[in-house]
Amino acid sequence: MAPVTLAALESIIPPLPLVAIVTLNVAAYGTGLGFFYSWTGTCIGCTLVFGAIRLLFGRWATSAAKRWEMVERARKWVTSIRTPALFLILILPFTPSAFMNFAFGVTNYPTVRYLVTLYLAKLVMIGSLAAFGQSAVYAVDDPRFAVLAVLLLVMLWAVSRQVKKHHDL
Repeated sequence: MAPVTLAALESIIPPLPLVAIVTLNVAAYGTGLGFFYSWTGTCIGCTLVFGAIRLLFGRWATSAAKRWEMVERARKWVTSIRTPALFLILILPFTPSAFMNFAFGVTNYPTVRYLVTLYLAKLVMIGSLAAFGQSAVYAVDDPRFAVLAVLLLVMLWAVSRQVKKHHDL
């Protein structure tokens, strides 16, 4: 229960590093279970945040959009995004999940489409982070894996920066 809760907390408390949480889960429970616990936790956390925002602030956001440009800009961006682009954005580990859950929670974007896209994207993202975590675990015995782990992390960060820049995040 603790590894799932820890991964879920990352969705609620954005400064928690998901890379470290997945690496810790993989080191403690192995690649398969560490991946499963991390993916389950992050999906639960994102669903709870998205649902709470939609339930508590959905109506408020409609009226707030008329008063605050930031809310209106987020709502316009969300309504213009297509599912493949959303998937690509959500797949990157450095995309702020809390922002995405908030932005989609305060709009009338279809709930099922968002959650299915989120779950599939998190599946791929947590898989890549589990590979990073496994490389970090192997690095204890073989330093070449440390280089591989760092290269994988830098590559994910660089791709994430480009996608965020392209989509004005």
